Amino acid sequence: MATIRHLPLRRAFAVVAAAAAMAWAGAAQAHCDTLDGPVVSDARRALDTGNVNLVLGWVRKQDEAELRHAFQQAAAVRKTGAAARELADSYFFETLVRVHRAGEGAPYTGLKPAGAIEPAIAAADKSIASGQLEPVAKLVTQRTQQGLHQQFAAVTARKKYDPNDVAAARAYVDAYVQYVHYVERVHDAAATGHDAHPAPAAPAKPAGHQH
Repeated sequence: MATIRHLPLRRAFAVVAAAAAMAWAGAAQAHCDTLDGPVVSDARRALDTGNVNLVLGWVRKQDEAELRHAFQQAAAVRKTGAAARELADSYFFETLVRVHRAGEGAPYTGLKPAGAIEPAIAAADKSIASGQLEPVAKLVTQRTQQGLHQQFAAVTARKKYDPNDVAAARAYVDAYVQYVHYVERVHDAAATGHDAHPAPAAPAKPAGHQH
C-alpha cells in the first residue's frame, strides 16, 4: 500500500495551525468557557487585585463599557460577605465569557468545570508558559500526519477497480472526495490569522462527480 513520507521537523510547523484549527476546533472554542481556562483565570486576578484592565484584552473595544460596569457591580457585592463574593465572582466570570464569545461570533453555553481542557489546548497553553514550541508542534503534526495517512490509504486502496463495478467506483469517489477535502482544509487552515481570507465563491461545476 502506498504511503506518504513523513514531513521533516523543520517543515512540520507549516501544519501546526492547520491541525489545531481542524482536529480541535471545538475544543478551542470551548477553552475559554472552562473555570481553569485563561479567561476565567484573568478574571480571578482582576477581581482579587481590583484591576479591570487585566480582562479587557479578552473583549472588543465596543464591549468594554459593559465589562467595566459588570466589574464594578461584582467588586461592590464581593465586599458584603463570603457567600455574596462567590455569587459576584460567578456573575462576572459568566459575563466576561459571554461577551468574549459573542465577540468571536460564538454562542455562550455556560461555564465548564475545571479539567475540561483537551490535551492539545493544554499543550498549547503549556508551550506559551514554557516558551517551547517543539512539544506542541510534535503533538499537532503527529495528529495531522495520522489523518493524512488514513485518508490517503483509504483512497489509494480503492483506486484500482473494475470500471463496470459501479459500487466500487462510488466507493472510490467517496474516498477521493474526503481525501481531497481533508488536504484542502489542512492547507487553508495552515494560513495564519493575519493572511487568511475567506475564499471567493467557487463557480458552478458541470453535472457529474463534484467535490
